[in-house]
Amino acid sequence: MKNCLPIVLASLLIVSGARAQSPEAKFIADTLVVQAEGSYEADPDVATMAFRIFSQEKELKKAYDSANQSMQRISSLAAGIGLKKEEIETGVLTVSPMYEGDRKKRARSYAVQAEIVLKVHNFSHIGPILDGSVDDGIADFRSLTYSIADEESAKKEAVADAMRHAIGRASIALEQKGQKLGGLRYMSLDVRQLYGVAQLQTSTSVAESVEASSGVGLFAKKVAPPPPSLPPQPEKIKVTASVQCAFQIQ
Repeated sequence: MKNCLPIVLASLLIVSGARAQSPEAKFIADTLVVQAEGSYEADPDVATMAFRIFSQEKELKKAYDSANQSMQRISSLAAGIGLKKEEIETGVLTVSPMYEGDRKKRARSYAVQAEIVLKVHNFSHIGPILDGSVDDGIADFRSLTYSIADEESAKKEAVADAMRHAIGRASIALEQKGQKLGGLRYMSLDVRQLYGVAQLQTSTSVAESVEASSGVGLFAKKVAPPPPSLPPQPEKIKVTASVQCAFQIQ
């Protein structure tokens, strides 16, 4: 009687194992896999403006003060037209000594640089910011990109559009065989968003070095180039979503 118990248990394990495998076979037999894409377009409502601050002088204090004043001017200008503190991102001013030949000798000059990024919601303010930010030859305009503030809502719209396409295709395919679409058993999702990058044109004809009373050559003052011309109204931002769905066939 003692030897019969292991045999009974082994039989139960075999039966339960067979039952666990049956749903997998059914999943393959009555499942329809569909791939589809969806998209959502919206007008951009955020412009990101990036500036580079750079100053180089023989004296460290003079170089630092020039860079700091330029950064403060841009920040004050942005705040004056209504930008909030969290929409003005100022980087840390970094100092780099410039040597000539042997580094053990005294630095020939000092370079101070930093970055400042502005988030602009009213696009009519872009022009005034450019006009007042690059007039000293220290602040250089780097880039202008457009985006959507509520990115998550745009992504949801793109996903919903992709799912509508997937369900529609699957339903039409099954109708040809007199079958109906069942529940969703599996899905993979990929969402992509495109950012609008504005290509601004600047004139370099007047950005040549000229002599100043403080010196020539390496420390010659430069005439600041005019601000870049603004592009036309930015194009719509497009968000796309790709889905792969496995539906049950009823």
